[in-house]
Amino acid sequence: MTQPHIVAIGGTLSPTSSTARALQTVLDAAQARGARTTLLTGEAIAFPHYEPETARADANVAAFLDTLRSADALVIGSPGYHGTLSGMVKTMLDHVELTRRDARTYFDGMPVGLVAVAGGWQAAMSTLGTLRTVTHALRGWPTPLGIAVNSADAACIDALPDQAAIMVDQIMGFLKA
Repeated sequence: MTQPHIVAIGGTLSPTSSTARALQTVLDAAQARGARTTLLTGEAIAFPHYEPETARADANVAAFLDTLRSADALVIGSPGYHGTLSGMVKTMLDHVELTRRDARTYFDGMPVGLVAVAGGWQAAMSTLGTLRTVTHALRGWPTPLGIAVNSADAACIDALPDQAAIMVDQIMGFLKA
């Protein structure tokens, strides 16, 4: 593989969300290792509730799916809302169902890095666990390191670049195998 394409998806509608910043930190580490990267957050993943017939006609959903189809690896991030992933991230992941008849169904065979951001450890860890479960259901291979960010802990935020580098090394190693 010459230059892998790593796509990060998730976050909130806020252009300055903590989750989007964490995803960008992972993508920065990927770019430093030679990857081509794409970040889809905010309006790029703000879809209506999943309904197969109307979803197929949505231009934003089509662009999202085209980007997913071009990905060699993914990084999925969610804020921890009430101990689990946000509705926006869940709805975005529901739209992955539209790839069920693709040559590569869902995330089959892809490494998937996971990032959960919350204002405390309990929500960050439970959100990370939910992301891992959904990734398995979508046939993806979660990286051994999942990143839980307690946004209320400055030391956790300071450690993010080092954790992102480890995650990206795991993704790149998987892609080379």
